[in-house]
Amino acid sequence: MKDNKFIFFLLLVVVLAYLFPGPGAPDSIMPLNTIGSIGISLIFFFYGLKLSREKIRSGLRNVRLHLLIQLSTFLLFPLIIMAFYPLMGNEYQHTLWLAVFFLAALPSTVSSSVVMVSLAKGNVPAAIFNASLSGIIGIAVTPLWMGLFMQSQQGDFDFTQIYLKLFLEIILPVTLGLLLQPRWHAFASKYSRQLTLFDKSVILLIVYKSFAESFHAGLFEGLGWADLGWLSALVIILFFVVYGIIYFLATWLEFNREDRITAVFCGTKKSLVHGTVFSNVLFGNMASAGIMLLPLMIFHAFQILAVSVIATRYAREIEV
Repeated sequence: MKDNKFIFFLLLVVVLAYLFPGPGAPDSIMPLNTIGSIGISLIFFFYGLKLSREKIRSGLRNVRLHLLIQLSTFLLFPLIIMAFYPLMGNEYQHTLWLAVFFLAALPSTVSSSVVMVSLAKGNVPAAIFNASLSGIIGIAVTPLWMGLFMQSQQGDFDFTQIYLKLFLEIILPVTLGLLLQPRWHAFASKYSRQLTLFDKSVILLIVYKSFAESFHAGLFEGLGWADLGWLSALVIILFFVVYGIIYFLATWLEFNREDRITAVFCGTKKSLVHGTVFSNVLFGNMASAGIMLLPLMIFHAFQILAVSVIATRYAREIEV
């Protein structure tokens, strides 16, 4: 229900961006870029504080499971979308393709992966380990994937500045959080709910700013209901294709029931938190930032619905 409420607020800020794009426009007097950058830094600082070193160390042993999840997240997803790159005929199709590829290049989400694995009676320690590891790997891998195509499509795209911003807003705060963990980990754990609320507030701000810029520039005028329907169908098909491949591989590798559940749940998830903050770093100066977030928002809503149903079915199998 909490995720459903958050999806409602995501849709609400998109509507507000459509009705009132002025505050998020590039020439606005409101410093939303600065506020968003500070918010991102704090999100990853607290992320470093909350990472459990003990749980990460204890999860290192199940190597085959970890490899399957991380390769699915950072290799299988992007390769599937890359196969459609030659089919893009014009600039607008390339922009939509890049938005879906951005979704494919993102790390797995932490909280919902662990919650769903727990509900389905899967391997919870492995889920915590892989979700946390995925976020760390994504800091380096996601910008690398995006750089392969953005440098060729954006003539003025300065990847040196992107990595500098990535270091200042994400890597440095995470490192500081890890260094201060012995002193402040208890504080982060105690106020976990408040920190989660802060994370979501920053995400809503970035989503508003991104869509406001796109609406202000008129970039959604070429996106009709048919395009939105095809985009939604593509995202949903992508989820089930990856889910089916991971399930097949986990069965072929003879994973037990708990590890198989963890593989399919963690390997098919994509993080809205990382997606919004990476979009602010990678596309902050681009009017198409809202379009870049559109497939991720569709995927986020669907993955919560689909995995909730699947997790409930797994849980009932245990009860029977």
